[in-house]
Amino acid sequence: MKPIVALTVALVLWCAAGPQSADAQTKVRLSVGGQSALYYLPLTVTDRLGYFKDEGLAVEISDLAGGSRALQALIGGSADVVTGAFDHTIQMQAKNQPLVAVVQLGQFPGFVLALRPSVNYSGPADLKGKKIGITAPGSSTHFMVLHMMVAAGLKPEDASFIGVGAGASAVAAIKRGDIDALVSVDPVINLLLSENAIKIAADARTPEGTRGIYGGLYPAAVVYLTPAYAQNNPKTVQSLVNAFVRGLRWIAASSAEDIAKAMPPEHALGNPDNFIRSIRSSKPMYSPDGRFSRDSAQTAYNVLREFDADVKRATIDVTKAYTDVYLNKVPAR
Repeated sequence: MKPIVALTVALVLWCAAGPQSADAQTKVRLSVGGQSALYYLPLTVTDRLGYFKDEGLAVEISDLAGGSRALQALIGGSADVVTGAFDHTIQMQAKNQPLVAVVQLGQFPGFVLALRPSVNYSGPADLKGKKIGITAPGSSTHFMVLHMMVAAGLKPEDASFIGVGAGASAVAAIKRGDIDALVSVDPVINLLLSENAIKIAADARTPEGTRGIYGGLYPAAVVYLTPAYAQNNPKTVQSLVNAFVRGLRWIAASSAEDIAKAMPPEHALGNPDNFIRSIRSSKPMYSPDGRFSRDSAQTAYNVLREFDADVKRATIDVTKAYTDVYLNKVPAR
C-alpha cells in the first residue's frame, strides 16, 4: 500500500471510530497516604484480590507519606483519584475547589493518641509543649489531636507536630524518643502496646471511643475525586466503586486470618500474630456497603470548623462532599 493511501485509510478509520472516549479509560492513577495502615486496608484488599482488574481497570497506586500529600497529588494533577480522609472534601469545598467522595471505606477512623510511658498526662491540656508524631501535617491524624487541643483551650501552635508516616518510621520515632506522643493506627498501635512502648490517651478504634472524642461517628477513609473527573469518566468511576464495594463485602465475610493472608507481608511490621489481632479488632471499622451518613459528615464539619479558619468562614453543604449515585448502581453480587 502506498504511503498516501495508507494515511488516508488510517484517517478514515480514525474518523469512523472517533477520538478515544474518556469513558474508555482503564488506567487510573490513585494516590494514598500510608497504605500499610489498616485505615486503608480496603484499598489493599481490593487491589490484591484483583477486583480492579476484574472491572477492566489498571490502577496505579502511589503510596505517599500522608493523606495531605495524597491530596496534593490530586490537586497537582499527578493523581486521578485519592483514597484518603473524608475531611479533605470539606476543606476543599471551603477553598472553592470541590471534591466528592464516591465510596466510604471506614465508618470511624481507628486513630489512637498515645504517649511514651514516661510522659505525664492527665488530659489534652497536657499536650502543651509536646512533640507529637502524626502521619503528615494536614492529615486527619493531625486533625484529631488539633480538635482535642482546641477543646482543652489550647492553640494549634502550643505543640510541635512531626510527620512520621504510618508504618515502621512511626514505631521508630516513638521508640527513639524523637516524639513525646503519637497519633497513629493499627498495626502500629497494637505493636507498640505489645512492647509496652506507649500508653493510650484517646482511642477512636470503637464507635464509643469515636463519639467520646469527636462528639459523634466520624467518617474515615473514602475514595474521592474531582467532579470534573467524575463527569468525564463516569464508567471508570462506576467501575472503581464496584470494585471497592466488592472488597468491602469480602472483608465483612472473611476471617482476620484470611484477610492477613491477602495482604503484603511487610504490612505486618515483622509481627504476623499482632497483625492478625489488629485486623480482627479493626473489622468493625470498615463499612459493609460503602454508603455515607449525613450525621457523620456533619460531625466532620463541626470538628474542622473549630481550628480551620477557611472552613469556619465558609458556608458548607456537607451533602455536596459525597454522592451515593455510583453506590446505587453497584451490582448486587
